[in-house]
Amino acid sequence: MTTPPAHPSFWQAFRYWLKLGCISFGGPAGQIAVMHRELVEERRWISERRFLHALNYCMLLPGPEAQQLTIYIGWLLHRTWGGIIAGTLFVLPSFFILTALSWIYLTFGNVLWVQAIFTGIKPAVVAVVAFSAWRIGSRALKNHLLWSIAAASFIGIFFLRLPFPLIILLAGLAGFIGGRYAPEKFGAGKHSATTKHFGPAVIDDDTPPPAHTRFQWLHLALLLLVGLALWAIVMLTLGHPVLREMGLFFSQAALLTFGGAYAVLPYVYQGGVETYGWLSGPQMIDGLALGETTPGPLIMIVTFVGFIGAWSKQILGPDMLFLAGVTGAMVATFFTFLPSFLFILAGAPLIEATHGDIKFTAPLTGITAAVVGVILNLAVFFAWHVLWPNAITTAPFAGHFSISSAFIAMAAGIALFRYKASIVKVILACALLGLLGTLLR
Repeated sequence: MTTPPAHPSFWQAFRYWLKLGCISFGGPAGQIAVMHRELVEERRWISERRFLHALNYCMLLPGPEAQQLTIYIGWLLHRTWGGIIAGTLFVLPSFFILTALSWIYLTFGNVLWVQAIFTGIKPAVVAVVAFSAWRIGSRALKNHLLWSIAAASFIGIFFLRLPFPLIILLAGLAGFIGGRYAPEKFGAGKHSATTKHFGPAVIDDDTPPPAHTRFQWLHLALLLLVGLALWAIVMLTLGHPVLREMGLFFSQAALLTFGGAYAVLPYVYQGGVETYGWLSGPQMIDGLALGETTPGPLIMIVTFVGFIGAWSKQILGPDMLFLAGVTGAMVATFFTFLPSFLFILAGAPLIEATHGDIKFTAPLTGITAAVVGVILNLAVFFAWHVLWPNAITTAPFAGHFSISSAFIAMAAGIALFRYKASIVKVILACALLGLLGTLLR
């Protein structure tokens, strides 16, 4: 292989991004692995070094890094519209699937077999979140200072009820200070600089930068202006106060998703359940289970939250619940993902201009450590709701202890921690256990 493959056409790329959106199971690690295999190794649309360079930038940003990486590569290949199409198709199949599942959930949720399935899924979610805390913690908590930040974040959100944005701000400040006075403790981990060469690529290590990748102040200003105008126009068209609340809330959430979707879930819970009352705690657990079993980034759970919230608030009246749910789902999804497009389309030319190591990652290291404590809080909260289903805040252990849920959670935990089983397979197996348990009673 001495020559690079032909540059893919716009429609070739379109078909690939649509396919990726339909098969992107397994969370960001699995999604990025699939993209690497196909784009770097098989299709050779981009070299590994350029792929990792783009990924390192995406990992510094709030938002789903796998989706942002598709925007980045789509932009490299086919300019601004290439990035927009790539990022949109990455989440569009998941949006349609989750919207349909949300409708089924609300319409048939009281049917016995549906309840039975969720009886098995909910304990599995407890194990999945605990596993995610362990997986992120094992990579991120490399010394006692980072362990201390993680512990402080857990105490802050679990016992002191501190708002999630404040915890992220304090963790970033701790990382900034630590980066100055103890840089060896706050060296943010990046993907290895050791790369393989799979043959010449369309966008290779030494490919001259195309004209559209060169940084221009006028282009940056125009892009930001269009993005802000689009945000304001959509916000002004939202006639119902619930939709405006969703627009503002999910815009804020989009700027706080450092560390992945699990990190922002407590913030979505605080807003969606406690502040606005769009859905209940158990519904949030069910939404997370649906998000884990569908393609696309896990942050797509906001589609479920928006659907449930607009439906429950009957924003279009009691006779138009489905249309209300779809509207809420669209609002939540739009405002969650709009910043990701702006981050990449505005920042990528700067990154392409340097091709050097990304600096100032110490605050991100502090935030990532805090994320571990936040996710652990989420696992404890879900476990409480699942194991003591009748408990309330004033009586945290009221009612019966669910032995069957504890058994399923333990089995799911063993499958994940001991046997490294797929999350999707674990959730489906636990759903089957819940169904069988109900039928055998």
